Formats: sequence, C-alpha cells, structure tokens
Amino acid sequence: MVREGKRQFASFFFFVPSDIMRSITILYILVVYVIFQFCWWAYLLTDLNTEVYRHKIELAQLRAGTAAEQELSMAALSEKMSQRKRMVIGEGIVFLSLLIWGSIVTYRAFRRDVELARLQKNFLLSVTHEFKSPLASIKLYLETMGRHELEKDKQQVFIRKAILDTERLNNLVENALMASMIDHRKDFLSSEEIELSTLITTLTRQFGEVPGHPKVELDITENLQLRGDRNAIGILFNNLLENAAKYSPKESSIFVSLTTTSDHIILRVADHGIGIPDIEKEKVFQKFYRSGNEETRNTKGTGLGLYLANYIVKQHNGTIRIYDNQPSGAIFEVTFAI
Repeated sequence: MVREGKRQFASFFFFVPSDIMRSITILYILVVYVIFQFCWWAYLLTDLNTEVYRHKIELAQLRAGTAAEQELSMAALSEKMSQRKRMVIGEGIVFLSLLIWGSIVTYRAFRRDVELARLQKNFLLSVTHEFKSPLASIKLYLETMGRHELEKDKQQVFIRKAILDTERLNNLVENALMASMIDHRKDFLSSEEIELSTLITTLTRQFGEVPGHPKVELDITENLQLRGDRNAIGILFNNLLENAAKYSPKESSIFVSLTTTSDHIILRVADHGIGIPDIEKEKVFQKFYRSGNEETRNTKGTGLGLYLANYIVKQHNGTIRIYDNQPSGAIFEVTFAI
C-alpha cells in the first residue's frame, strides 16, 4: 500500500508541466515564508508585552503605595499580561489553522485538476487508437474488394467484417456522446417498454460474431420486460461485455445470465480474467479511470465504459455491484426493480 502510494505520488508530479510545478513551488515557498514571519511577529509581540509588563511593575514599585495596593496592582498587571498572551496565542492558532486549511484545499484542488488533465490526455490517446484500428480495418477490406475480383462468399465475409467494425465505431461515438450529455446535465434518456430478454440475446449474438471475442454462454429467462431507454440499456450491456472481453483470455468464456425474483430483474456478466482488486472496485466507475496493473495497462479502452454503465443503471433506479469470480475473474451484477 505504501509502495503504491509512493508510485502514484511520483507519477503525479512527473506528469505536472514544469511551468505549473514552478508556480506551485513558489506558492508553497510563500506559505512557508508567511508562517515564519507570523511566528517571528508573535515572538516579537510577546517579547514586547513582557518588556512593557516589566516596566509597569517597576513603575508601580516606584509609586510606593502600601503593600496591599502594590499586591493588587501586581495582580492586575499579571492578569492583563496573561490576557494579551492568550489573545496572541488564540489569534495565532486561528491564523495558522486558516493558512494550513487553505494550503490543503489549494493542493487538493490542484491535484484534482492535474489528475483530470492526465486522465483526459490518456482518454484522447486511447480514443485515437480506438478509432484508428477499425478505420484501418475497414479501409483494408474496401481496398481489397476494389483491387481484386473476389468470390461472392469472400465479399460477403469482408462486408460483414466491415459492418462489425462500423458498429464498433458507432459504439465509441455513442459512448463519447453520452458522456458529453452527462457533463452538460442533459435529460436525454427516454422511457419505453423493453423486451429485455430479446435485447440481451440479440446483443450477445452480435458480440459473438466479432473475431477475437471470447465465447459467451447464455442463461436467459424469457419474456422479461423492463421500462427504460432501449439505446442506453444496449450501451450498458455492450460495455459490460467489452469490459469482460478486454481482461479475459481468448480461450475463456464469458457467462451472461438474466434472471428474475419477485421484485427484481438481475443481469450478471461473469468472466475468468485477471479480476479487479478490492481497492479498485469503486474506482473503476470513475470517469476516464483505467486500472494501472501491468497486466491491463496495454489493453484497449477509453475509461468511459463502466462510468457510463454505472450512470445508466442509476438512471434506471438500479444498482451495479462487482464480485470476485472463482477461481479468477470478476462478476458484474446489475439489479433493476420491477
């Protein structure tokens, strides 16, 4: 845990541009200087009060009153001196507390902004790669069909693969568009009766037709109805499938089940991949967040899939949870109230 914290701390400052790093360094130099000057001011003020107190004692003694009067005068001066010390200490504590609190708030805000900038930069790099790959594939299919006289069966295979890549691009665009709508607080989800069993079966079949995707095993309860946004539910399920496929070995299977209880519909997507550590089970639903494990660092993705899945589930008054699968992998469980 400590080693991970040090790694994140180092990577955070490594990402900060030099001009911003200089600005934050100057800021904290000024904060330290202000604290030092305040402590020096408090010391001088206390020393001055002590000197004034000593002079007043000497003056009271020169006036040569009775012993009782001198005692009362000394007690009054001592009380006044204590009050001034308490005032200096109290004001000092308040000032230092406000200064430290402000410094902490500034640092946290700065760190959030830098972390968001880092995540957005990673998102741009990822989404560029995600768009480039299917576009290159579609171009290759079209160029091959344009340059060669292919048999009709071969042409149909190429056309089908080009359509699948086009659907992949469409999913990326829909994810980016929905994320933008969420940022602008737009109410864009519709409400209609969805034949959920049929929708899940259809999307699973389309997912299985993409080359390289793991095999999907289905356990679907027929004729389940859900009221919500059909397109959003499709994005939710596709993102869960894509997430399971990204982190699963090619030879493994993904298990999808759709069941019901007396008052809930339960959708589960389980894989036998590397799994998700407990410390990251909540973080994976954050916008642009991607796991930093060495095993997952090079996988494709934009960091929007699970963020959108979580948003869509909440908008449909549902819950989404992550459990550990056995012997390895993760289970995403989505529960909708009927």
